[in-house]
Amino acid sequence: QEHAYPADELMPLTCRGRVRGQEPSRGDVDDALGKFSLTLIDTLDTLVVLNKTKEFEEAVKKVIKDVNLDNDIVVSVFETNIRVLGGLLGGHSVAIMLKEKGEHMQWYNGELLHMAKELGYKLLPAFNTTSGLPYPRVNLKFGVRHPEARTGTETDTCTACAGTLILEFAALSRFTGTSIFEEYARKALDFIWEKRQRSSNLVGVTINIHTGDWVRKDSGVGAGIDSYYEYLLKAYVLLGDDSFLERFNTHYDAIMRYISQPPLLLDVHIHKPMLNARTWMDSLLAFFPGLQVLKGDIRPAIETHEMLYQVIKKHNFLPEAFTTDFRVHWAQHPLRPEFAESTYFLYKATGDPYYLEVGKTLIENLNKYARVPCGFAAMKDVRTGSHEDRMDSFFLAEMFKYLYLLFADKDDMIFDIEDYIFTTEAHLLPLWLSTTNQTISKKNTTTEYTELDDSNFDWTCPNTQILFPNDPMFAQSIREPLKNVVDKSCPRGISRAEESLGSGPKPPLRARDFMASNPEHLEILKKMGVSLIHLKDGRVQLVQHAVQAASSLDAEDGLRFMQEMIELSSQQQKEQQLPPRAVQIVSHPFFGRVVLTAGPAQFGMDLSKHKSGTRGFVATIKPYNGCSEITNPEAVKEKIALMQRGQCMFAEKARNIQKAGAIGGIVIDDNEGSSSDTAPLFQMAGDGKNTDDITIPMLFLFNKEGNIILDAIREYEAVEVLLSDKAKDRATIFKGKTIPNYIIDSNLDMESMDQKLPENDSHKQNLEEASSASQDVGAVSEEPEEGEGSDVTDPDSLSPAHADSDSVSISNQDSYVPGTDEASTPEPACTQGDNQPQEQKTEAESNSKVNWDNKVQPMESILADWNEDIEAFEMMEKDEL
Repeated sequence: QEHAYPADELMPLTCRGRVRGQEPSRGDVDDALGKFSLTLIDTLDTLVVLNKTKEFEEAVKKVIKDVNLDNDIVVSVFETNIRVLGGLLGGHSVAIMLKEKGEHMQWYNGELLHMAKELGYKLLPAFNTTSGLPYPRVNLKFGVRHPEARTGTETDTCTACAGTLILEFAALSRFTGTSIFEEYARKALDFIWEKRQRSSNLVGVTINIHTGDWVRKDSGVGAGIDSYYEYLLKAYVLLGDDSFLERFNTHYDAIMRYISQPPLLLDVHIHKPMLNARTWMDSLLAFFPGLQVLKGDIRPAIETHEMLYQVIKKHNFLPEAFTTDFRVHWAQHPLRPEFAESTYFLYKATGDPYYLEVGKTLIENLNKYARVPCGFAAMKDVRTGSHEDRMDSFFLAEMFKYLYLLFADKDDMIFDIEDYIFTTEAHLLPLWLSTTNQTISKKNTTTEYTELDDSNFDWTCPNTQILFPNDPMFAQSIREPLKNVVDKSCPRGISRAEESLGSGPKPPLRARDFMASNPEHLEILKKMGVSLIHLKDGRVQLVQHAVQAASSLDAEDGLRFMQEMIELSSQQQKEQQLPPRAVQIVSHPFFGRVVLTAGPAQFGMDLSKHKSGTRGFVATIKPYNGCSEITNPEAVKEKIALMQRGQCMFAEKARNIQKAGAIGGIVIDDNEGSSSDTAPLFQMAGDGKNTDDITIPMLFLFNKEGNIILDAIREYEAVEVLLSDKAKDRATIFKGKTIPNYIIDSNLDMESMDQKLPENDSHKQNLEEASSASQDVGAVSEEPEEGEGSDVTDPDSLSPAHADSDSVSISNQDSYVPGTDEASTPEPACTQGDNQPQEQKTEAESNSKVNWDNKVQPMESILADWNEDIEAFEMMEKDEL
């Protein structure tokens, strides 16, 4: 309200609103933004859960008065449904509840429901396909096929995108008596069910909306599929239609048969479900233990949740993706709420106070690592602690709600939460909708359901109270074997063949242990159907033919070996690259709360070997480009020099400031508007000469991050920063110094924590190439001005730093992986808005009733806003969000 309204989202580092079209495009993730005050609508029912009824009433009035749903803008059907339509319906649900109580909202006359119906009609053109599956995007003003719509050419959508509509659309139909919305949502679900793979009963990640062919044939419970399963079960709960429960049970049987490998949940191929499709998991699957609680399958829910908690304890947050041996695969964390959701449901099911301790850890980590003066900033890299200028609406809509409910007693609530069901965005829909305006026949018209073994559902329990009142140690007995699962390799279970032979488990050959000269290893490869070919250039090529494996289990081991080898090959390509560094502003009023992602240098002090980093006040040099002798050495001596990129080599800049007495240097990009949010990081390369004479640390900041420091200097003459390999805990920053009263005391030393990690995890992990938001570290050279006789490349061009050619290349019958000169890592697959962006787009946005021209606030204005937060910071240790 204070810094961002009426924008869709808050940018917590720059204390302003994110307006689509005014900020650099983030690709698909921006499709959630529609210039309709997204965060305000998404948070309406959260205010009532928090007992903020007065604030809720004012927020509803603002939505009714200011929000325009007729904007010429292309938005995600999926995100707009769960966040905006769901937010309006959730707001309407609690509004009528408050009105019935007679104290609040007496003036309310269904205005939010009228807006929801208007939005529902604006989404309907997306369903104009032969299959009934919706287009992934729609123009709010012009629909899909209008000449000015700028959408409607897409052919694919993710399963969750098409299968996560029934709760909101059915609720809209039941509230209004207009059946068309529920009919369209049911038709989409029916089509996905018909297209499931019949032998495995699994569905793929992406599907062609016109033909129904599976585009991506891997299947899991994470990104791209997650909420499809969730809505099948919850549609049964809300609507009372048995067909939804039968479908869910059929899918759940397949999930537990093929995907669940406790405590892991690994993607498989829908046509070959015994073969894993990848060796890493994404963070969106953290919702699944909560869904298993709703199902009544408590044991695997406890196991998977505990595994995820161990990952969080290692990295402070759940990385966007992590491998089966719990290394970081994608390092971002946009403050996702799925783990908090599962924690809440497990506590409700077991009553085990352990889950209150888990919730306390989540709150402490949010306050310690993500809280900034204007909100909570997403983590750009969980390994370094660097921030991203991003706070998605789901953080307030879901995270706050679940954490509050986790600790709330019934007396703290002004209504009974058990009378409602949570949508995937945690919006509240009343259960009485199941008996209201039933215009849809419940008769199942789809194919016969697979007959399932009844024993699969022996543990299904409908009890909504504590499930284990006579055995409080039940959950602990399940968690105990998993306490050290992250710090050790996950133990491999006994295979069915080994179990029948009684021979016990035999560890499979791991890619990292493989030696082409070892005869025993070659024999194992042959058994797994893997052939080894010696190439003329000395490299070795591996090819797998599953049909040549000794057994299906050996083929499965062979596929896993090939996947590990692909990842190992990719990692070896990046061995010569350096991880990102951190610039942390530690002076007043920041005190370490703002962390900027910085690119490293291939010369100078190696910050990874100097754990304390380099700390000092910053000073702007003259000349600003640093390409000649510094003319203000008295201002630079014993300080960290700021300079602009361009006109000479990075190493030359470093030598000039080092000669002037600087203790470090920060090079700021001269490309206006560049940001680590939208551009890959890179290394500053040397000048081709010996750079051992450079002993000070040098870091690179893009223009946007650099301007944060420059703006601070304009308001304060003294700005102090810390250059380090990763962000430091504030207790470490102020060690030996007087800590301001309002800075939270921290007893967690991030460095000492790192020292406790096992040897194979203590080194810095290389960044994975994933999405357009991934951080690929390359090398950059800068050249002298024209005429200086240099043949170094253009200083503004990026030159990725490649490793030497690897000695192994891999292929198999399903996918050929060439030599390492061509190898690349897989990209994320689903265009769900909550996921990382995959492509860059620009939109021409217009037609808004509200003035969207948000400007960056001056530091003085920002500080005035912060002053009122100071008292809250003093009580930070008691802060419950």
